[in-house]
Amino acid sequence: MRVISGKLKGRPLKAVPGSGTRPTTDKVKESIFNMLGPYFEGGSGLDLFAGSGGLGIEALSRGLDSVIFVDRDAKAFQIIKSNLLDCDLVNQSEVYRNEATRALKAIVKREIAFDYIFLDPPYKQQKLQQLLEFIDEHNLLNESGYVMCEHGSEITLENNIGILKKVREETYGIIRISIFAKENQAGN
Repeated sequence: MRVISGKLKGRPLKAVPGSGTRPTTDKVKESIFNMLGPYFEGGSGLDLFAGSGGLGIEALSRGLDSVIFVDRDAKAFQIIKSNLLDCDLVNQSEVYRNEATRALKAIVKREIAFDYIFLDPPYKQQKLQQLLEFIDEHNLLNESGYVMCEHGSEITLENNIGILKKVREETYGIIRISIFAKENQAGN
């Protein structure tokens, strides 16, 4: 695993040991950022099922100012911290060991909204519909922001979830990427 592009291009990343975490492949990661950017002029991100932190670190490498990383797994939590330290990104990040819904509730209390939200939950425990409803209901996405969902290709998310509208969907073998934006943004 490595950072694909940006200021940290080529930097190796440690993976979470074991089979509980599935890192996003380089091909899919490149496609995700081509859909979203591919580069950013600042902004904030949330990497909710962070695993090794690869998506959030890639976003920081490509120009985001800050990213909050969340994963409930103790090994993942340690690997994220280690990868951020190795990439000299500690000052641009916050890392929390927490379950996704509890983490979102804590974020609501802090009154934070994001430019980019990365949702890559374990495929077997798919809660994307509920997570998107929560993000919509609590206005966690900035007006010009995007939510990226990585999920199994057999899953089809609704086109509209509250004021979130699916603006792009691509399938890569067994993986599907769905991108959502606020309805007023979706036409752009």
